[in-house]
Amino acid sequence: MTRTTPEGRAPLLTSYAAHFDTPAGYLDFARFGPPSRDAVAATARAMEESARAGHTTVDDLMRAEGAARATAARLAGADAAHTVLLPNASTGLFHAALGIQDGVVLAPRTDFPANHYPWRRAADLGRVTPRWLDPEPGGGVTPDLVRAALTDDVVAVSVSAVDFRTGFRVDLAALREAIGPDRLLIVDAIQAFGVATMAWDAADVVVAGGQKWLRAGWATGFATLSDHALESLQPVLTGWTGVEDAGVFDGTEHLPAPDARQWSITNLSPVTAAAFAAALDLVERHTVEAIEAAIAARVTELTEVVKTCGGRVLSPTDSAHRAGILSFTMPNHDPSLVAKALHAEGVTPTVRTDSLRLSPHASTPPEASQRVAAALSSLGS
Repeated sequence: MTRTTPEGRAPLLTSYAAHFDTPAGYLDFARFGPPSRDAVAATARAMEESARAGHTTVDDLMRAEGAARATAARLAGADAAHTVLLPNASTGLFHAALGIQDGVVLAPRTDFPANHYPWRRAADLGRVTPRWLDPEPGGGVTPDLVRAALTDDVVAVSVSAVDFRTGFRVDLAALREAIGPDRLLIVDAIQAFGVATMAWDAADVVVAGGQKWLRAGWATGFATLSDHALESLQPVLTGWTGVEDAGVFDGTEHLPAPDARQWSITNLSPVTAAAFAAALDLVERHTVEAIEAAIAARVTELTEVVKTCGGRVLSPTDSAHRAGILSFTMPNHDPSLVAKALHAEGVTPTVRTDSLRLSPHASTPPEASQRVAAALSSLGS
């Protein structure tokens, strides 16, 4: 249920918020999302069951992976055959990078390094050539930027769905149109999945870790692969769990699985899979649309607070390109000193050397904005 306070403040998704114990001033979900009680309980149950191991325990615990995979697939608009669980987003990006055998890959120079090193390592092996895109200061990856960099040897474009610095939201459908159907579109969705309605089906590869906005804890994540990705990416990192007849130990090499399982290297922890399943279920039950609306309202509120207190907003303010991240500076105030003022009011931001980042969630109450206002007002001119 979404409600609006009598004072007309931004709505709070109360039924969703009831699952969490996160402090009101926690505004660092773009770095780490504290898990729900559901995810914590699922972790505890799985550990307790493993401690009382019997002849069915392992098989029972392993079922959590299938549940998590199915829910992730539904949220991504895919199916389980095109979805694989991974321990983090970086593993998926390395799978994609090493799977391309030749050609140029476009990637933003401003992206989080997780979208740099796979391409650098693949280049060291002579498989791909990264070409770095340079968005305008304060901007992000746009179709025009990508279109201007396209040449015949470009085989893929790899981008973040939402920029980690500013929260710039990429138009995936427009990017697909710009690059055409034959090039691969690879998307790091860690700053968007579960909290932003986006055209995931426009991408050939979508990877996300569960420790941020999905609030599943560390060592959780997934990837979805299109038919085009399965056909064109070489499964270089396929392990024993990613092959046909994986349970047959006959001493011979088995072919990679024909579906997304080919990105599996080994069995993942059924404990973390249980937490991931619980976290994804919470998102599905409350809907991405409702979660996104609650976050957008809180970001709007925080943006007004920052502006009123004399801050300079670095994030997009138009709804088409804005996500859950609000980056800003306070002119004439070092970010570290601004952070101290925020900490004194019980607010947890991300602190950079040149800016600060606030990232609320659907469970963030109006009190958080009041705390930020008190902190920034205390700085003086």
